[in-house]
Amino acid sequence: MTPKEAVSFVAENDAQIVDIRFTDLMGTWQHFSIPVNHFTEDRFEEGLAFDGSSIRGFQTINESDMLLVPDPDSVFMDPFTDVATAVIVCNIEDPLTRQPYAKDPRYTAVKAEQYLKSTGIGDTIFIGPEAEFFVFDSLLFENGPSGAMYKVDSDEAFWNSGKESNTGFTIKPKGGYFPVAPVDKLQDLRTQMTLKMIDAGINVEMHHHEVATAGQCEIDMKFDTLTKMADQLMKYKYIVKQTAYQNGYVATFMPKPIFGDNGSGMHCHQSIWKNGEPTFYDEAGYAGLSDNARWYIGGLLRHAPALLAFCAPTTNSYRRLVPGYEAPINLMYSARNRSACVRIPMVSKSPKAKRLEFRAPDPMANPYLAFSALLMAGLDGIQNRIEPPKPLDKDLYELPPLERAGIEQTPGSLRATLTALANDHEFLLKGDVFTTDLIESYIEYKLVNECDAVDLRPHPYEFYLYADN
Repeated sequence: MTPKEAVSFVAENDAQIVDIRFTDLMGTWQHFSIPVNHFTEDRFEEGLAFDGSSIRGFQTINESDMLLVPDPDSVFMDPFTDVATAVIVCNIEDPLTRQPYAKDPRYTAVKAEQYLKSTGIGDTIFIGPEAEFFVFDSLLFENGPSGAMYKVDSDEAFWNSGKESNTGFTIKPKGGYFPVAPVDKLQDLRTQMTLKMIDAGINVEMHHHEVATAGQCEIDMKFDTLTKMADQLMKYKYIVKQTAYQNGYVATFMPKPIFGDNGSGMHCHQSIWKNGEPTFYDEAGYAGLSDNARWYIGGLLRHAPALLAFCAPTTNSYRRLVPGYEAPINLMYSARNRSACVRIPMVSKSPKAKRLEFRAPDPMANPYLAFSALLMAGLDGIQNRIEPPKPLDKDLYELPPLERAGIEQTPGSLRATLTALANDHEFLLKGDVFTTDLIESYIEYKLVNECDAVDLRPHPYEFYLYADN
């Protein structure tokens, strides 16, 4: 859309409020709202002011003034508000220089797509994320100097099978993949989510229950270009959480909220195209992969420890990235094999369907940064012809110790991935896609506010291990 068309869209849908949204460095949607009479074409030139020092990872207080510039192509109607409300996503600029803000995650995604074109390797990157989530009946947590606790619950959960009030048909651990109702108790809720996504402009392909007990779900979107897909994922997460909330549930994208069962991942399908043709297909290659596709995989695996700082960006992410539970911790690639970090789906013989799936990310990732980092790692692999380890078409969890010994694995903690990012980020700086300032701000925030904060607090299981010794 043009600015004029965006203003017309708002008027045609009888919106009374326009919600102004942008994404902070850690991947949270932020917003404020203006009356519709203040949403004019001038806003697309003049922008809207906000305090950058109050947004995590952004500005210092002495340089707090920033501008939000609406992207007319991003406008949609909010499916939840009582009063008709249009939503528009914004880019961030410096009010003095009117230059794009280097720590705006959305601008990073835009630059990543521009850099791809500049390389001549391709002109389009398609991303297809599979974001999983849990829907709980209740989610409780508390932290303080004298104690801490958390508790999640669901009518589906196997631990409720002995309650007299339970309605039956609970789901065993790892038993949640594709059962029909009444075992799957969230069909109607996911359908509501799906229809609201469609109303908001998301192309949804399917929805289903996922493997874990206690309400693990997945709704699949059709692939799209990098920045647009990141925009869609922000909408997706908003609609999932808000639909659950309005129905008396709590939805969370936390990767590992339940001990002893599968966590929530976000497998990211990727393919590069040039002049309308796929570049990842070669009938003669392993699993139908071209040289560029294989080198792209080499880049992903070479830089995986650093990539996970953006792709699996929480301390909780590394409760999921452990052996078992379909966790893709082995830095290998393989056709069809879900125990490898990179999988080549073999569901179609069409060259247009040839893609690779990086399985380590989870849905807590800031999609603008995660998708951009994946592209930059893959391009580095192509540019330097990085060969990945030989593909291995075996269950990597069941390999004999000697055979498994030579396979590298993903880092075991957020702190380790942040260290890897600090030591390996030159590939991200190409084309000024990522900046040193963004990377340093990101690392510092994560180390202080997440790694240190978790490490300093006693864990409940430590009391079980040590309190009476």
